[in-house]
Amino acid sequence: MKRRRESSQSSSHSSYRQTSFLSLIKHFNTCCYPCPEKYDPKMKKMDSFCTVRLILTFMKTIGLVCLYYCFSIGITFYQKWFIKDFHFPLTVVICHLVVKFMLSGMLRCLYHIFTGRQRVVLDWPTYFKQLAPTGIASALDIGLSNWSFEFITISLYTMTKSTCIIFILGFSLLFGLEKKRYSLIIVVALIAAGLFMFTYQSTQFNLDGFLLVLSASFLAGLRWTLAQMVVQRKEMGLGNPVDMIYHVQPWMVVGLLPLAVIFEGIPIATTEKVFRYKEVSAVLSTLGYILLGSVLAFFMELSEYLLLLFTSSLTLSIAGVFKEVCTLYLAVKFTGDHMTTVNFIGLVVCLIGITLHVILKAVDSDVVEKEKEHQGWQQLLDRNGLDADNDEEDVLYETTPITRM
Repeated sequence: MKRRRESSQSSSHSSYRQTSFLSLIKHFNTCCYPCPEKYDPKMKKMDSFCTVRLILTFMKTIGLVCLYYCFSIGITFYQKWFIKDFHFPLTVVICHLVVKFMLSGMLRCLYHIFTGRQRVVLDWPTYFKQLAPTGIASALDIGLSNWSFEFITISLYTMTKSTCIIFILGFSLLFGLEKKRYSLIIVVALIAAGLFMFTYQSTQFNLDGFLLVLSASFLAGLRWTLAQMVVQRKEMGLGNPVDMIYHVQPWMVVGLLPLAVIFEGIPIATTEKVFRYKEVSAVLSTLGYILLGSVLAFFMELSEYLLLLFTSSLTLSIAGVFKEVCTLYLAVKFTGDHMTTVNFIGLVVCLIGITLHVILKAVDSDVVEKEKEHQGWQQLLDRNGLDADNDEEDVLYETTPITRM
């Protein structure tokens, strides 16, 4: 009798679970796909609300992209203009790092004052082991990039720096963050061929500047790969860019300071624009220009994060492609950069490679999302005593017909 009672109870429980699950699916289908004959006129208000929300989302995305373009393109042209007159790029970058560290610290303090919550503070072993490589690679990347402005044009800088994708892919494969695919060979070949054609017989080509920015691109690949590994570790709590900037800047100063002392120590100590000044106004103007560049660099990183936070990495990648096009157009239009027909074809080939990489990443992420969604449905079915591969699934959807509008 006990066994019969237990079996009857278990069967009743399972039937109850299936019934409740069926009613849940039926309710979901009714809410998401209402039948035409039962269509409520009040749904028009919902449609108009969705339309307004879509427009607002579109406007917000456009605004964030424009903000990102203003700071990112602006600091490129600003640094090119400033370093042409003030030939101490490594010193300028160190000043930027110090100001960014102070700004991030101020924002952390304000957050603590207004919310009462303490921001993350890493212990020394983690700080040394995890952030030292990222900080030093970041410092060398930014330092060499700014140094190259003394020798090359903005268009050559932009095209050469776009090869960063190749090095990111290489380091991602090395650290196991990216799967090996034959399509990656096509992407690398297109970008490399485009860069070769862009620099082929260029009248404004400079080997020293090209090697500097190519080295910076290599270090940028290492930098972003290491940064991805750090940010993805949730136990470290550095997902917020302000916290990341705050913790990385000291290591960046440590990594760049020896180079600045070796290459710019004596010249900057004897220049009339800083220490051997004759007029105070000259020093104040130099400090003002450096401070303005620091603020632009800080807000460029924040705008990049905001675009990533409120949209997606795909949107950021696509925006990056069009940003390079805008930068090259402005460089040719306003700074006198020249491009031959072969250089222009190289630009197009390189952009095709970058766009292909963005598309492949989007397709790959879509496949991953669908797999996660399928796993979620499978877990939900398992919890309710159903099997996705069983005939009960067919019965389930037959009992709740879906009628799309």
